[in-house]
Amino acid sequence: MLIPHNPSISLFGKYAFICLILLLLASVSAPASEQALSEEKKEAAIEKKEQKSPDFFSLSGQESATFKDEPKPKGAEVREQKQKDDEKPAVKKNRNDEKADPEEEPELSEFEQYVRRQESKEIRQFGYALFSQPPSTFAPAEKIPVSADYVLGPGDEIRISVWGKVEGQWRLTVDRDGNITLPKLGVLNVTGLSFNELKEFLKKEFSLYYTGFDLNVSLGPLRSMTVYVVGGAQKPGAYTVSSLSTLVNAIFAAGGPLKTGSMRDIQLKRNGKTVAHLDLYEFFLKGDKVKDERLKAEDVIFIPPVGPQAAITGSVTNPAIYELKDESTIPELISLAGGLSPLAFKGRVQIERIDGGRRQVVVESSLEDANGAVLKLNAGDLVRIFPVFQDRRVVRVSGAVHGQGEYGYKQGMSLRELVSMAGGLKYYAYTKEAELTRVTVTEKGPETEKFSIDLASALSGASDKDFILQENDFISVKTVPEWELYRVVKISGEVRFPGTYMIEKGERLSSLIKRAGGTTGEAYIEGAIFTRKFVRELQQKQIDEMVDRLEMELLGKGAVDSSTMLTPENAKISEYELNQKKEFIAKLKNIKANGRMVIRLDGPNGAGSDITLEDGDSLHVPRTPNSVQVIGSVYNQTAFIFDRGTYISDYIDMAGGYTENADTGRVYVLKADGRAFKPGGGAFWSRGTGLDPGDTVIVPDRLDKTAWMREIKDISQIFYQIAVSAGVLLVAF
Repeated sequence: MLIPHNPSISLFGKYAFICLILLLLASVSAPASEQALSEEKKEAAIEKKEQKSPDFFSLSGQESATFKDEPKPKGAEVREQKQKDDEKPAVKKNRNDEKADPEEEPELSEFEQYVRRQESKEIRQFGYALFSQPPSTFAPAEKIPVSADYVLGPGDEIRISVWGKVEGQWRLTVDRDGNITLPKLGVLNVTGLSFNELKEFLKKEFSLYYTGFDLNVSLGPLRSMTVYVVGGAQKPGAYTVSSLSTLVNAIFAAGGPLKTGSMRDIQLKRNGKTVAHLDLYEFFLKGDKVKDERLKAEDVIFIPPVGPQAAITGSVTNPAIYELKDESTIPELISLAGGLSPLAFKGRVQIERIDGGRRQVVVESSLEDANGAVLKLNAGDLVRIFPVFQDRRVVRVSGAVHGQGEYGYKQGMSLRELVSMAGGLKYYAYTKEAELTRVTVTEKGPETEKFSIDLASALSGASDKDFILQENDFISVKTVPEWELYRVVKISGEVRFPGTYMIEKGERLSSLIKRAGGTTGEAYIEGAIFTRKFVRELQQKQIDEMVDRLEMELLGKGAVDSSTMLTPENAKISEYELNQKKEFIAKLKNIKANGRMVIRLDGPNGAGSDITLEDGDSLHVPRTPNSVQVIGSVYNQTAFIFDRGTYISDYIDMAGGYTENADTGRVYVLKADGRAFKPGGGAFWSRGTGLDPGDTVIVPDRLDKTAWMREIKDISQIFYQIAVSAGVLLVAF
């Protein structure tokens, strides 16, 4: 039979779990010096990273060059030295001006903070995140063919090949005056010519001296030049770029605009005049680079302050904060956000607006009313697009059908149609009766009615037997009485045929042991371990509740203590203890109940506890042991050969005796059958030593050695309740 609850089991719970708690606690501590060392290493890594971050860099890294058969002009040497001198101070800027690590969370702008307060979620300014990536991939490719309209300038290398009646190859660099020098042809000025015009020009010049020849012209390394990025850029300054560079290349090199800089009106200034305007939204949203002008030497890229901004949230493809141009409307803002989502409700749009900087005004409209130029947007507007209402007309079905759940209701819908939509009945459905619950709304409130339906008749297909449903009806399809497809139990260990067995309703433990061929000669029936799923679930629920209570007590007190600390030293100690408590609670949450029930297999085939089996039960019959274990606060935790005449104190002495932290007054024995007893009296201990093979002597630590555990109210009671809920083998570690 089952062992009833008795004080000896409770006594185990009270002391056994204390041992487990203190062992867990010992693994929580971590030296504070290691944490401090970790922080120092982290700061050193950040310092090193900052020192390696340059402010300015070249997009191409190319310098003008000449080939070995053509001496460098003196002007080229002077130009190269000047370029090196100009580049030296470019990498030395104040560290505060450097762009933040792209892996770090970017700081929210004022408008982003405002929107987050209103929406309780982060809505970012559109486009700025793209510039958090390294800009090297945006440098112009050096090996692509040069376009026909490329304009030559000082520093470009020209390669000329002539064959026919006359042959020759030249590699020439355009000097600072825009000239190249060819044998016999002399000095030729090529600056300002396009690449296409250069071919015609050279062919014409060669024709003055030669006939019967073919000529090919190509370009080698191209010149580099200096441009300036100013205004609201992440990293404003001078940049050395390739002559193929464009506005977009330079903007990416400078880290893009600040959040206070404009995305939609970036200006290219040349010789004191604004020659181009670039709207990055055209590039980001449409991939349009038509207005991406090629740069020239000494060009200035100016990023003005950001224009008016409006935020859009809700049922749009890309909720964000967008910069507005001219007089923007709600349809234009929706277009910037990628359009409406399929779930958007066009009948309602809400605009939250700042009126005169003093108060918020909410404007309600519909998208139809907002179309055209009726409703203009103001700077700081917050536009909300709401989803369609989810007020579905449904009926519900549960129970023995293949697809339980809600289904759309239509007028005149029958029960037969609903069951068909749910995939039909399962083969164990009870077709004689189903239950329908109907709620009707009246002036006095909702009224509930229940109907019994002949399910087989309703599904027969006869029109006079069909049952017509109403909106919100709930159908419950029952299972045949006492239905259970499989009842499976497991038996293992010292039986002749261990394995998994199907059982019938009401089958007992003795029958299972008999079907498994009985126990072997090595079986230790006194230590049989029987577990049940229901018991495990109940124990686990109790454990979780007690751990939650302990967590509130521990962490709640830690928070109060931390708030009352005044000195940095005390605050650091408090934080360290709080981290210990959190790790301790995390370990407690990993405790899993095993669902063990104490049984005795004293009689033949388990007649001593011949209980009725349930689905999921498990029985393990161990092999007869010949040892006794001593664990806990002793100097040598180990197992000893069992000797009937040896006392508990003898085993403890053989294990080296008690440690200084041992709680000698709370030593207990965990029996092989799952029971726990404290030495010191009673019928059990009247038999001498009271030990049997397979028993474990446990010496717990003193609970009062940890300061913050002494301060917790009723901690012993909480530990006791957790131990009882965990099952008697919880501390058999």
